[in-house]
Order: sequence, then structure tokens, then C-alpha cells
Amino acid sequence: MIEIIQGTGPIVLGLPHTGTDVPDAVRDRLNERGRELADTDWHIDRLYNGLLDDFTVIRTQIHRYVIDVNRAPDGQSLYPGQNTTGLCPLTDFDGLPIYAAGAEPGAAEIKDRLERYHAPYHAALSTELARVRDIHGVAILYDCHSIRSFIPNLFADTLPDFNIGTNSSTSCAGIVEKAVDEITAAAPGYTSTLNGRFKGGWTTRHYGRPADGIHAIQMELAQSTYMLERAPWTYDTARADQLRPVLRFHVLAGRNVKLRQPFLRQITAARRIIIGIDTDFIQGG
Repeated sequence: MIEIIQGTGPIVLGLPHTGTDVPDAVRDRLNERGRELADTDWHIDRLYNGLLDDFTVIRTQIHRYVIDVNRAPDGQSLYPGQNTTGLCPLTDFDGLPIYAAGAEPGAAEIKDRLERYHAPYHAALSTELARVRDIHGVAILYDCHSIRSFIPNLFADTLPDFNIGTNSSTSCAGIVEKAVDEITAAAPGYTSTLNGRFKGGWTTRHYGRPADGIHAIQMELAQSTYMLERAPWTYDTARADQLRPVLRFHVLAGRNVKLRQPFLRQITAARRIIIGIDTDFIQGG
């Protein structure tokens, strides 16, 4: 259920919501709406695939409707007072039930799902972050996400294209946050925000410990930037291909930004990840 690609570089990609596997015992209890799996981070693995040849990737195949590995294991809300979905969601992003009436999971089943799916994902992520930090002295976790750009139940207006979350500037060093924010903010034809509606899920908040050499950023893309935002959720090659070259231009324009050591090489790599630049497209800092 957990896919691990070990890389040699300082970047670790987390892919918590691209999986579409739902055990039969769960699928049989979902209603028609639940079986659509509409809240999947569709094609994010494809979008990031091959951007660098040395990053580490951690991906769960299990769908977020079974258990959301980007939620706290104790089920505490990440956004108190706001609409959101839980550890084992009972509703979709639109606030509508995903289970047949009376078929929702109970406490014992939730505990079982934690042990089967949530814990192994985070065991793998913890192990790889430690391995990468041991090699480089620092690890940069990019938690890769996407969501429909208009969901009134979650946010009132159309979502910006790029939504950067650093848990209110606490999950990574300021120089890391600044590098990513400046690049996305400068991209023509795109909109971006830092710590807006999405400040980072449990993964970003739990692992982001800059003082210990682990820097975490959540990138929530509006799905309108690269795909059709309704069934059949088709990957839009033209949009995706437009996205990457535009951002390549801006990383080149910004590569003379003075970044103090020891983060120069790591931030250059982080820029390449966030904008989709090929490894040999940029030289030095």
C-alpha cells in the first residue's frame, strides 16, 4: 500500500491523496456519491513525475475516503470552526454524505484503519526524512496536493492557483518559504497565496521542524491549472504543459537571488520541484 522511491537529493515528496484503492468491505458501504471518489488529488503523481531525478517519493495507494493520512491520528480538526473533512471522512468536500445511511465506520474500525494504512505511511515518511537529513544535513518535505478551485462548503471564493502552506511560517525556515512564495507570486497568468485557506495539513505541521533540519511545505494546486475539474477528471496536457514552462522562466529570472548557506543548493532544488523545472535546465544558484 505504501510506495517508496528512494532518491539521493534533499527533497522528499509526500503524495497522501493520489491513491484510489478502496477495500471492497469499505466500497460496498459507500453511497453512489462516495464511489465517485471526487476528492482525489487527481494526477498529482503524474504532474510531479520526472521533475527531478534525485527526489524521494512517499505515496499511499489507499484513498482518503478510507483514511486521510494528512489528518492527525487522534482526529483533531486542523481548522477549528471551519468546514473540513476528518480522519475517516463521513462527507465529501461539498459536505454531502459518502456512506449509505447507517454504514459509517465505528471506533474499532477507525482504529484498524489507522494501524493498517495511516501508521505505515508515516513510518515510511519519517524514515525517509531521517535518511535524507543524514545525507544532506537538511531535508525539505514537499507535501503535494490539489483540489477543485471552487468548493463553497470549504471556501467562499475561487481558490488561487497556488496555495502555499507553512503553518503560519513555522514549518520551514523563512528563506525556504520566501523562495517558493516569490517564484509562485511572480508567475504571469497565475494567482497564489501564502498561508491562506490552506496553511498545511497534519503532515506539514507534524514534520516541519526547521531547528532540527526538516523543513516542510504544503503545496495545494487548484486543479483548474492542469485538469478537468469534473468527472471524468481528465488530465489536460495542454494546461499542464503551459504551467511548467511559465514557471521555468521565473526560476531562471530569480536564480540570482542571494541565498545564504547552508540552504543554497537545497533551495535551488526546492525551486525546481515547485516549478517543474528539469534538473539540467538551471546551473548553479
